[in-house]
Amino acid sequence: MIEINFKNAGKVKVEKGTTILEALEKIDMEIARRTIAAEIVSGQEGNGEGRIVDLNSTLEKDSIFNVITTDDHKKAIDILNHSTSHIMAAAIKKVFPDAKFAIGPAIKDGFYYDFETSSNVTTESLPVIEEEMKKIIKADYKFIRNEIEKDEARKIFKDNPYKLELIDEIKDEKVSIYTSGDFTDLCSGPHIPSTGMVKAFKLLSIAGAYWRGNEKNKMLVRIYGTSFFSKEELKKYLERIELAKRSDHRKIGKDLDLFSFHDEAPGFPFFHPMGKELVNIILDYWKEEHEKEGYMEISTPIILSNKLWKTSGHWDNYRENMYFVKIDEEDYAVKPMNCPGTIIVYKSNQHSYKELPIRIAELGLVHRHEKSGVLHGLFRVRSFTQDDAHIFCTEKQVEDEVSGVISLIDRIYRVFGFEKYYLELSTRPEKRIGTDEMWDKAENMLRSAIESKELDYIVNEGEGAFYGPKIDFHIEDCLGRTWQCGTIQLDFAMPEKFDIEYMGEDNARHRPVMIHRTVLGSIERFIGILLEHYSGNLPPWLAPRQVIVLPISDKYRSYAEKVYNYLKSNGFRMEIDNRVESLNKKIKQAELRKIPYMIIVGENEERTGTVTVRKKIGGDIREIELEDFTCQIRNIVESKEKTY
Repeated sequence: MIEINFKNAGKVKVEKGTTILEALEKIDMEIARRTIAAEIVSGQEGNGEGRIVDLNSTLEKDSIFNVITTDDHKKAIDILNHSTSHIMAAAIKKVFPDAKFAIGPAIKDGFYYDFETSSNVTTESLPVIEEEMKKIIKADYKFIRNEIEKDEARKIFKDNPYKLELIDEIKDEKVSIYTSGDFTDLCSGPHIPSTGMVKAFKLLSIAGAYWRGNEKNKMLVRIYGTSFFSKEELKKYLERIELAKRSDHRKIGKDLDLFSFHDEAPGFPFFHPMGKELVNIILDYWKEEHEKEGYMEISTPIILSNKLWKTSGHWDNYRENMYFVKIDEEDYAVKPMNCPGTIIVYKSNQHSYKELPIRIAELGLVHRHEKSGVLHGLFRVRSFTQDDAHIFCTEKQVEDEVSGVISLIDRIYRVFGFEKYYLELSTRPEKRIGTDEMWDKAENMLRSAIESKELDYIVNEGEGAFYGPKIDFHIEDCLGRTWQCGTIQLDFAMPEKFDIEYMGEDNARHRPVMIHRTVLGSIERFIGILLEHYSGNLPPWLAPRQVIVLPISDKYRSYAEKVYNYLKSNGFRMEIDNRVESLNKKIKQAELRKIPYMIIVGENEERTGTVTVRKKIGGDIREIELEDFTCQIRNIVESKEKTY
């Protein structure tokens, strides 16, 4: 007999060869029913600690596990979605027998599978595939895992060039396959115990995708879907998706005439007058907050010599994301980041320990090469303004400086209406500069700074910048979606590569530590997030046009202009609609433009010297004194309230 300890379920003694699921059923059938996989703590040979395994795995020695139930949403939903992608592939094989499958991972909010077929796959194919999936789910086939020799796997997938390529890349002598019903796939797992655990799913869309994301490879069909443990969860998700479609920043940007994209410059946004006004409102606030925190603003060139990028490490670690140009037969690059330019500014003068920390900010325009297939409105562009800042400080000052940046980010996010955000500590990537000692020190310092603020965080192994570990801030919008915006990166390597120094109290030269940080990230992307978060109904302090004056008819134009001039002189962003149109038409257009306040003036208002206010959100105010209304909205704007 062997002892199996499920840390969050209990202990049990079982015979060797018992499955994890059978062991769980001996402890508690209800927990077993809700469990979809198990995470190894210790005791399983050949499986590292923290690895998630199937419940159908057999037990051969004393072991400790954490069970993953349907309540453990993040881990469980990924396994469910990956399993549902296999069910979809099995269904596709029945509808399109010649289908050759590539990869089918779980992704954020769902899954996809890429495949090749000679048939024409359209949106009309999705309900047909869904019906086949329902049959497979109803049959409740077990997901059975087998480890086989590579040569045997090559025989099974001999007609599938994509699987053969994947098999060749696997370093182990054996590979794992999964069978459910009559469908077998190459996969490392894990999977849910059986197809019947899928309670609610929906196929969402079809797209084209190059194999391995390389446009030189064959274009495959990609079907996206999503899966949940209950119909209620699926219903809520589909409602969110529908709301997100209505709140798409690309549509809002067009409706409000904020920005556009054109074939003459794919991936490069054109900001229109109202959009540029919104950019300036955001940046004016950003500058106010940074001035309070002691930042000095600079501007550096967009094009810099290749020699600089070789020194910084970008040439070896980031070159595929950069644009290059020749000037007078010399090689230059369009900057993808602002940090090397800031270092040149720092090196322009000698510095003393008395000056540190030195906080230098730059709203720098950067360019990064993105493939056309991933461009997406303002969310994924080829040029954007990074709200960068770099702090040069001593090692002793690092924790206080990082803590100060966290406080600044928190304050700014709350003003914009993002009350919830999550932190990730991203550690050293495989491709990096600097010594292990530098990375150990930097990672420990960032961890200490987060913990001193008593903030929760997760560790994102191997996802740091090539020059240092980082804290990433993920804001949550009103639809529950998260967006990575701010970042704090701690860098010991670049100061050494550029040989930057300061004169210490001991009159000796010392190396400063460099903190790279952004608050909003890409200004363009942040605007896209804001537009979707508020469905275009921006708070009055952010709206490019805060008030529009609507005379009932041309007869009251003179009074309307008096109101307009008074409010404009009080600093509000104003418009007046003097067109010879019906009031209803003017109101409808102002509503479509999402202007927070409409002031309607007619006979009563002119006679009493008042205004009638129609708010975009929150009802009307009848015949209010203009001075009173001015005070009300001034308080709302100056306090940056999110409500009207």
